[in-house]
Amino acid sequence: MTPTVLAVIPARGGSKGVPAKNLAEVGSIPLVARAVRAALGAPEVTDVVVTTDDAAIARAARTAAADLGAADRLHCVERPAAIAGDTATSEAAVLHALDVYEAERARSVDVVLLVQCTSPFVSREDIDGVARAVAHEGADTAVTVAPFHGFVWRDGAAVEEGTYGVNHDKSVRPRRQDRPQDYLETGAAYAMDAAGFRTHRHRFFGHTALVATDPARVLEIDDPHDLARARALAPLLDPSPLPSLADVDAVVLDFDGTQTDDRVMVDSDGRETVAVHRGDGLGIAALRKAGVPLLILSTEQNPVVAARARKLQVPVLHGIDRKDEALKQWCGEQDIAPDRVLYVGNDVNDLGCFALAGWPVAVGSAHDSVRAAARAVTTAPGGYGAIREIAAWLLGPTLTTTPAPAVPTT
Repeated sequence: MTPTVLAVIPARGGSKGVPAKNLAEVGSIPLVARAVRAALGAPEVTDVVVTTDDAAIARAARTAAADLGAADRLHCVERPAAIAGDTATSEAAVLHALDVYEAERARSVDVVLLVQCTSPFVSREDIDGVARAVAHEGADTAVTVAPFHGFVWRDGAAVEEGTYGVNHDKSVRPRRQDRPQDYLETGAAYAMDAAGFRTHRHRFFGHTALVATDPARVLEIDDPHDLARARALAPLLDPSPLPSLADVDAVVLDFDGTQTDDRVMVDSDGRETVAVHRGDGLGIAALRKAGVPLLILSTEQNPVVAARARKLQVPVLHGIDRKDEALKQWCGEQDIAPDRVLYVGNDVNDLGCFALAGWPVAVGSAHDSVRAAARAVTTAPGGYGAIREIAAWLLGPTLTTTPAPAVPTT
């Protein structure tokens, strides 16, 4: 029998460090909605309960579930004032939510999860990991952790020996590879056997499984500085939304570093050659066949750009100093709204076009600043099938993606 797994998200309205914290937006999504999305997206989770004393939080949670087409799996429980204050424990909120859910749904819960809104980058894989550990792998409890290699110190002013190392002898500095592996509790997701949780009334009992997560995603929001960091990291850590053909009216492509790997071979006579990907040509041909207007826009005044454009049967503008101005003029001539353009680039000279286009897309090998400014990033690097990958986003099943060839390493 499939176990019933209930994810409980405590989200009270009061917060002193960050007012209305659980409604604060990271990546344009309220924290409570981020937690709801992750929990509902975890295959092991049966249902999700948001326990809150705030009507606005409940509305945001319901909206998030409705957007996923999972409104029937989201339940909002009114959190009593007695367990909604600053001193109330998360365990008390989870126990109350568990009781209400079982009474209202007339079904018993096998595994109960605690998922924290204050961990904005908790993923469905994290939630699935702790759920599986208890539901299928014999653990009584489970917690998300991140590998940790730091030296931890404590100010021991009140202790005879003074300042001391917690996880190391301060008189010895062993190499990282010679030290035992430490793990940092992330605060993102916990799982407990429901019967054991009711008995022990705390989140750690019996055998506790450690479920490792990506250290880069570990962040707990306790103050405004944490919130600012989360907002800065969201463009890099959040999954990129992918456009469909209904989202764009034209595709404009940079050339060097986007359709090539950004390298140039120069012979003894100064002639330049580049390598392109046949899969990109297939993707461009499929877009052209589908009637999508295309343009190659390049800063380089190079015969190879024009030759490739002729081969692909795509108009080209090259030798352009201000690519954003050229893109704006081309959109006007074609009667295409810039916010309906998908623009693909890889370097800082593409950022002007990124600001103009509705769908700025970076190839996987793009400069960090370009990746951060993009709405979507390809898996493939420039010159290794990135354009074919984008064509597959737009055309769906009519152009199934295949893995790009391995990138040469040096």
